[in-house]
Amino acid sequence: MNASPTADTATASWSARWQRFSAGLVRAFHAYGNWLISISWRRFILLSAILLVGIGIIHDEPPLTWRFTERVENHRPRIVVMPPQAPKPPVAPVSPPTPPSPRQAESSVGDLQISIGKDGIRIVPNAAKGAASAASGAEAGVEIKLPPGVTSEIAREAIAEARRQIEEALRREQEQLKERREEAEQAVKDAEAARRDAEAALEALTKEQGDGDFHTRVTRIGIGDFLLQLSWLWVLGSAVLKYTYKGRVQAEVKAAQATETAEAESLKRQVVEARMAAMQAQVEPHFLFNTLASIDHLIETDPQRASQMQKNLIALLRASMPSMREASGNGNGGLRELGRELAVIRPYLEILKVRMEERLVTDIQVPDGLLSAEFPPMMIQTLVENAIKHGLEPKAEGGSLTLKAEIVHGKLQVTVADTGLGFGKAATAGTGVGLANIRERLQLLYGARASLTVAENAPSGTVVQITVPYKTVEGSYT
Repeated sequence: MNASPTADTATASWSARWQRFSAGLVRAFHAYGNWLISISWRRFILLSAILLVGIGIIHDEPPLTWRFTERVENHRPRIVVMPPQAPKPPVAPVSPPTPPSPRQAESSVGDLQISIGKDGIRIVPNAAKGAASAASGAEAGVEIKLPPGVTSEIAREAIAEARRQIEEALRREQEQLKERREEAEQAVKDAEAARRDAEAALEALTKEQGDGDFHTRVTRIGIGDFLLQLSWLWVLGSAVLKYTYKGRVQAEVKAAQATETAEAESLKRQVVEARMAAMQAQVEPHFLFNTLASIDHLIETDPQRASQMQKNLIALLRASMPSMREASGNGNGGLRELGRELAVIRPYLEILKVRMEERLVTDIQVPDGLLSAEFPPMMIQTLVENAIKHGLEPKAEGGSLTLKAEIVHGKLQVTVADTGLGFGKAATAGTGVGLANIRERLQLLYGARASLTVAENAPSGTVVQITVPYKTVEGSYT
């Protein structure tokens, strides 16, 4: 089942909106990156510090943070104060004993009744306890027989000393019980004071938190803390983007500059080639018309020479026409082997020798091994034409022209030397446009690796040398 047109339209609308949104994000990203690299690192650090300080100030304030107040139930702690246990009442002090009789001494210590007689020492409980013992049918008391030789006086003294010691022990125990009672009473007072303080603190806390069984609680909700962390991440991300985006922009600028330079060089090369083609267009018709006129004249006077000149003209045109097309249509200057250049120069010189007869002597010194070397087209032809037109033709007796190619310091050097009037001395001296065009072409093709030099020849004339990197058609530059 096919989808409805409405669904297709909605899908296309959402796709278009998403494309516009993504394109806007990309534009914003590049705009922000360009702004980052447009400011210095010092200004970037200052702006980052201002951003962080500002967020740190406002992140805890509305509308970034909200606070809600609510009443909640109090959970009061119960305070229980356990008073210390009161000490037991002290034992009643022992009453001092009554003086004993001469025959029998009796004394009481605590719950015991001590009797000293002639028969010995008898210790029995007091009367109340003695009655209870008698009721139970058990004999109570302890009877100590005095050993022989011990009188009752000695026993009384021992008993008296024992009584004093017992009284002293009872007195110390009473004092200790009194101190313990005082300490217990003080502990009770301190516990009561602590209870009153705890109740007062609890009452104050209750008043502070709220009245009754409820108190007020404040709840904080906000995005300030998250915004502060986001600010730190934003600053760090911006620093990384500033560092990386600057390198990318610099690379793009360098690439654009390289493209512009290449386009400028290509345009400049095209201008130079156009100038060369225009110069050739001006030279060739003039040379062609003169040659045709010479052929027409020789047909009547010397048909054999006329036929030879015609053959040379055909060879010249066959070799030069492709060269001119390559030079004007190829962006690299139409580099080709040196042998094809000589294929143009040889018929050209033969035609000129027919016209100038014995006034022109030519000498071509190019080894066969260099015929495959690459060389820019029409440069040798331009030099030969200049040597003939401005050096040898104006001279009455004419002269010689030498074309030589050789390897010098690993480079190909082509020399055109004539024995004419000399550079700039003829009445037909040119403006130097041809040499200027050759220099420009060499600069565009080879840069500093190629050169053109012009010097005087001895005894007269001009020597022009072109030096280019040596490269064969199959090989590479050396």
